[in-house]
Amino acid sequence: MDNSQKASYHAGEAKGQMQEKSSQMIDKAKDTAQSAKQSMQETGQQMAAKAQGAADGMKNAMGMNK
Repeated sequence: MDNSQKASYHAGEAKGQMQEKSSQMIDKAKDTAQSAKQSMQETGQQMAAKAQGAADGMKNAMGMNK
């Protein structure tokens, strides 16, 4: 193998490694985004439940709940 072929081989090898690293980073970013999305949904549901509880408490206090 001459120097040109070695350089080409190493360039291809480096390209493959970079593609794999990029793929791993994209997967991690997707996982992080999914986790954040789930966390926000859970937080929203908790806030809605608390607001409903507060509204029900006010209705009970004012005698508006049947």
